[in-house]
Amino acid sequence: MNTYKRHRFPPDIISYAVWLYYRCNLSHRDIEDLLAERGTIVTRESIRLWCIKFGALYARRLKRKHRGYGDTFYIDEVFIKINGKQHYLWRAVDQDGEVVDVYLQARRDGAAAKRFFKRLLRNNGSEPRKIVTDKLRSYGVAHRELISETIHSTGQYENNRAEQSHEATRVRERGMRKFKSVRQAQRFLGVHTAVSNLFNLGRHLVRAQNYRDLRVSAFSEWGRAVA
Repeated sequence: MNTYKRHRFPPDIISYAVWLYYRCNLSHRDIEDLLAERGTIVTRESIRLWCIKFGALYARRLKRKHRGYGDTFYIDEVFIKINGKQHYLWRAVDQDGEVVDVYLQARRDGAAAKRFFKRLLRNNGSEPRKIVTDKLRSYGVAHRELISETIHSTGQYENNRAEQSHEATRVRERGMRKFKSVRQAQRFLGVHTAVSNLFNLGRHLVRAQNYRDLRVSAFSEWGRAVA
């Protein structure tokens, strides 16, 4: 099946626009101008529709090819306001800083924690060896009922990795002038997570040449996902 059938623009332009949107802090208008500067005239509405349709498709392909997560999950939740109503963005990252899952919910009680833990187990395929959370009691409820054999740590400052991982979302939220709906936020964050994980190369941990080699591999994987 031809993924790009009935689309006027070639796959290279569509995939490049989608990559720019999810990889960089750019709006649809910014991408429209970047493409126009290169001689490609496309409206921001077309770019928006490309990001919705192909972003989800690329994310599914990237997740299928993902090499797997670590055995320690750092879990945290932050407040997000959507249309004046407060929601909670639950996030889990592993010890390498890769985001395992993000899930937007209206509450942060025990039932919400259990829903998120079930998603983690389903997406990861197995129980983690250890989870690190803050002292919110909802985590304790989900831990006891779903993964009681997993080590559960709530040490002070130990969960900084998860807290810091929210920064990229905050940056994009400001750039988008807040999320417009729960559905739009969940859709965007799901794709943004997959793309960010692919290019999470640990630049500060490796030599420059090794980083360049890893980046080439990441672009190769992206090329296979958008083919």
